[in-house]
Amino acid sequence: MGRVRWPIHGERMNGEPAPKTIDLDQIRGLTIVWSDGTSSRYSIVFLRRNSPAADARVQREAMASNPLAVLPSAAKTNSPPSTTAELVGNYALRIRFPDGHHTGIYSWSYLRSLNDPETPQS
Repeated sequence: MGRVRWPIHGERMNGEPAPKTIDLDQIRGLTIVWSDGTSSRYSIVFLRRNSPAADARVQREAMASNPLAVLPSAAKTNSPPSTTAELVGNYALRIRFPDGHHTGIYSWSYLRSLNDPETPQS
């Protein structure tokens, strides 16, 4: 898989912007165009490091409290390309990474709250 693109229709029930298009490219990462006209871009590495899965949250908390914490070897990978992704209902995206990680469900609100400092937003 080099690239996957989903067109999405509709607004979220709570009035927050919903994705209009989702574009996942193994090299460029994830790009979402939101219904309010803004777009967000996330590198694959950034998404893997910021997985909302419980185990990844625990790792981030350990790093925040102890910068010398040792990460598992899979988390040290500099550029893991995503292998695939799938929509979860009408509220989220699940990305399957080549290191086997696939338990993080990236809700639209979680993705809107993330800011990848390596990737310009518009």
